Amino acid sequence: MSDGHLSELFTQSTQQPVVSIEIFPPKTEAGDASLVQTLDELMPYDPAFVSCTYGAGGTTRTRTLDLCERFAAQYGVPMTAHFTCVGSSRTELREWLQEASVRGVANIMALRGDAPKDAEGFTPADDGLSYASELVEFIRAEVDDFGIGVAGYPETHPEATDADSDLGYLKAKVDCGADAIFTQLFYDNNLFLAWRDRCLAAGIDVPIVPGVMPITNFARIQRITAMCGAAFPAELAAKLEAAQDDDLAQMEIGIDYAVRQCRHLLDEGVPGLHFYALNKSRACASILDALGLSPAMAS
Repeated sequence: MSDGHLSELFTQSTQQPVVSIEIFPPKTEAGDASLVQTLDELMPYDPAFVSCTYGAGGTTRTRTLDLCERFAAQYGVPMTAHFTCVGSSRTELREWLQEASVRGVANIMALRGDAPKDAEGFTPADDGLSYASELVEFIRAEVDDFGIGVAGYPETHPEATDADSDLGYLKAKVDCGADAIFTQLFYDNNLFLAWRDRCLAAGIDVPIVPGVMPITNFARIQRITAMCGAAFPAELAAKLEAAQDDDLAQMEIGIDYAVRQCRHLLDEGVPGLHFYALNKSRACASILDALGLSPAMAS
């Protein structure tokens, strides 16, 4: 298995796309047990890395590192830790990075982070940072052995004034040292492909990896797309609405759509697929099997 450093993952000679899995820190012991079962089921697919999110307001900053250290040891999988500017001074950011390095984290997903729910917009901490580009620059200056991923928004960040300025912010993150871009979820490939063309025209030359969130529940995905502003195909919505009283049917519809979406993306030359697994394995495993990305199927 590769050491999982983002600067190397996408340059290695392989016919297989780089597949990665995103998880979040559970809040209960039952959630912990369920997450371990999920990873037990997904590790045979040999993901290039597993990323672990960082709670709103930095609420899981230590827990994120605990899980990264634990799963790297338990599964031998490279871990990527999410990291935000929220609520942290430069001193606190520096201390967290040093601890992440000691704990063997391979990559950092550098994000500005969302403001606390009761706040009116994002406000940096005292002696803190305001933008993800500043965080990327800070990481490069402090601990330069991390791979650095950043977020991209094919349908424009909800807080951006317009698409062009949003693209400018993305370019700044890359110019400050990001190794790869991982996108917000989307369900219209044409929007992603048009945005990717704009990225290339703007001189963004790092790998752009689509983020895929398999649909397993229509009500949940409606909430998520409403929050992030992702367009949802009317035909897909109609199918899911017709099956809203049948959980299994919803999952099957979602898996089928994700398989077709991923096949199209792979045909269009994306370098990898980043799955937002929501700490569950069934949908991701089914999609990877259908795409022929199970190691047993590829061998």
